[in-house]
Amino acid sequence: MEIRRLGDLKTALGECPQWYRDQLWLMDCRAGLVLALDPDTGEEMSRYTAPAPLGCFAFNGEDGDAIVLALKEEIAALDLRHSQLRTLARIEVSGPHLRLNDGIALADGSFIVGTMHVFREAGESPLGGLYRLDTGLNLRKLDTGFGVTNGPCVNPVNGRLHVADSEAKVIYSYAIESDGAVADKQLFVRTAAHGSGPDGCAFDTEGGLWTALVRQGALARFDMAGRLTHKIGLPVVHPSALCFGGRDMADLFVTSISNSGRLSASGPMDGGVLKVTGLGYRGSKRPACRLPL
Repeated sequence: MEIRRLGDLKTALGECPQWYRDQLWLMDCRAGLVLALDPDTGEEMSRYTAPAPLGCFAFNGEDGDAIVLALKEEIAALDLRHSQLRTLARIEVSGPHLRLNDGIALADGSFIVGTMHVFREAGESPLGGLYRLDTGLNLRKLDTGFGVTNGPCVNPVNGRLHVADSEAKVIYSYAIESDGAVADKQLFVRTAAHGSGPDGCAFDTEGGLWTALVRQGALARFDMAGRLTHKIGLPVVHPSALCFGGRDMADLFVTSISNSGRLSASGPMDGGVLKVTGLGYRGSKRPACRLPL
């Protein structure tokens, strides 16, 4: 296994890496940037801007000319050809410390995204929750109670949706019903024993869930029973998210934080993108949204 820095990019809040058309895409959420990098050199290939803070993004349609973006409290579409932004939906609550955070496209073309609500009063329940925007642009709340939603991803073996709450240091799993609702909520794993909440997540093709231990400078892999199989130290203090990519989907790309507003680090690689090769696992390409834009 080899871990190296990819290029010299330094993000404040690197997030949401995705493999798309032989390029690595990611965000700097605090800077309001969506970037595409050469996966071998780290050279910047494309750059787009949107109102910060950004939460996540997913590609839409087959041509890749638009992305679905989670902004502070609304879901929007960004036309990459003309840099035009269009609001698609808005969550029903608002607050100075509430915003949309991590999300993903599902195989049915819908978009799943969850909120983070930090700096709450003692005993105050978090606002927002987990939402699904369907292909008719109908927004539905699926669950509540997430302090910091992260890493939604679907197990390729059993089809269950996994969602992390970084604040509670847990990852849950759900069955996805035919109408897009979720059911059978189960505790998948608690990560407190590993010294950190889970941040971004990704599955390998064997059903192993990889997550960034954001306060431990490490990656962890859990098998389908929630047992730790791998823990890999990284040369960054706060890894944030990860994805599989490369020609054989066998490389793992990891984003990191230099200054998220709550977490900061000033080491030579903090805020950089890491490329991990030789893991012996592969991932799958993510689906795209199919929203009418």
